Amino acid sequence: MKLIKGFTAEPEGKENYQLNVINFMKHAVRNYARQEIVSRKLDGSLFRYTYKESYERMQRLANALESIGVKVADRVGVLAWNTHQHYEIYYGLPGMGAVMVTLNLRLASQDLTYIVNHSGTKYLIVDEDLIQIAENIAASCDNIKGYIIITDKDLNDIETNLAPLYSYEDLLKKALPEYKWLNLDENSAYAACYTTGTTGKPKGVYYSHRNLYLQSMMFAAYFSFTVNDVVLQLVPMFHVLGWSMPHAATYIGAKLIFSGKWNLNDVEDLTKIMVQEKVSLTGAVPAVFMAMLEVIRNLEEKPDFSHARLICGGSEPPITLMRGFWDETGGEIIHSYGSTEAMSNSTLNSFKPWLKKELSEEELWQLKKKQGIIVSGLDVKVVDEEGNEVPCDGKTSGEVLFRGPWITNSYYKSPQTSSSFTEDGFFRSGDVGCLDSEGYLKITDRIKDVIKSGGEWISSIDMENSLVSHPGVLEAAVIGIPHPKWDERPLALVVLREGFRSINKEEIFGHLTKTFAKWQLPEEILFVESIPRTSVGKLDKKTMRIQYQDLYTKS
Repeated sequence: MKLIKGFTAEPEGKENYQLNVINFMKHAVRNYARQEIVSRKLDGSLFRYTYKESYERMQRLANALESIGVKVADRVGVLAWNTHQHYEIYYGLPGMGAVMVTLNLRLASQDLTYIVNHSGTKYLIVDEDLIQIAENIAASCDNIKGYIIITDKDLNDIETNLAPLYSYEDLLKKALPEYKWLNLDENSAYAACYTTGTTGKPKGVYYSHRNLYLQSMMFAAYFSFTVNDVVLQLVPMFHVLGWSMPHAATYIGAKLIFSGKWNLNDVEDLTKIMVQEKVSLTGAVPAVFMAMLEVIRNLEEKPDFSHARLICGGSEPPITLMRGFWDETGGEIIHSYGSTEAMSNSTLNSFKPWLKKELSEEELWQLKKKQGIIVSGLDVKVVDEEGNEVPCDGKTSGEVLFRGPWITNSYYKSPQTSSSFTEDGFFRSGDVGCLDSEGYLKITDRIKDVIKSGGEWISSIDMENSLVSHPGVLEAAVIGIPHPKWDERPLALVVLREGFRSINKEEIFGHLTKTFAKWQLPEEILFVESIPRTSVGKLDKKTMRIQYQDLYTKS
């Protein structure tokens, strides 16, 4: 769109106050210096310090990075767990003008190598127990000038072929405790996240300081962050900046708890921390909350999460999950939706006061399934295959497009920019959805995941949620695979709960007939021990489609 300039508010030559993250970090320290930050260590113990102490280390880090040769605009990669050091890097590194390149430690070596080389990364900051990952890519990354290891050990006690090597803690000890922050242009790149969702090479999304500042303010406002909140960072900090939760919490001065290194086997320990520290706000994908609910169901004394908001994204949380948390703990799961390109949080599902009066309890639960209303600051439209907007009737679906102050409008040095963004600046999400008359968005599928059977569309998401509503089903995935007669037919993969292993296909088919027509039902249901997931916990349907692509065509 053509930019029209009105009357200039500021005299010529006067600079605006820059919306960079160091400015709101300084405000947080000024107002909340004694606020606590907690970090879970490898042995499960908790390290504690304050905003003030963290801020001093951020300044030391900025000085330390300059001392080894990091310059303004240099890209520095980070391979780290959710720790207080990672939090310090979130501010100290971009604050001195460099760009943080977040590296998904679960990616294959070839993808990590591509990201490091494509972004022009010159230094890597690496957690000690992730050194092997760095070693696997080092030989193919010629531009790396040094490796900074986060460790309490002496570097001489660490066996590695990485070189040159620096100790994160030693660098901070030697650095000055005060740093004169640059008046950094808010449009400077803060960080790069690479999206690796489906096909082709990873695509780089660069966030500016301004992007992050505005998105953090929105997040804090929409999710009602206050200084009284206790925020547990479960979402990996390498994944869309941890959904911006650390920044929104800092902006408002909330207590922060970093989960450290963890997997689904640590959910019981993390649940205990939530109770012990009185966590009031956290976020995760449905798979994590489902594992947590399984732990809670086996506890004699149920935790009280009635004060907590549990933000759930990545995919639609089943009603059984939301109801289970509510019944067992009083905790509310709040559905949110976003993407790497949209900085994770584009919607919030909250009940408008008039709807709470007009809708029945069951209708409100059905409403909670939706992704929610679009947050203020973003434009949205749903378009058909010709690019025409469809009616907001809650039924007519199309591709969901976003535009706004923290939505990216290009991929870094990627030919896919032209096909992924419209001429007027909208990002093509690749999601199929519809808007209702109240402005609630419902995602019905990814474009690539929609099942077209005999010319008719079937939503895999709706069928998956119907499957997991069965009391004996722990997890489910539905994919479309080639069929000789109907083009595609659904295939359902089902993981049963312990104690329900005697359930047969007929019972599952019978359950699905309550909500789906006969022609929509899967051609086959397979009971499996586990379902493939991506590096960020989403269902890996690409892998499933490859694995089962010949199932219906063998004969």
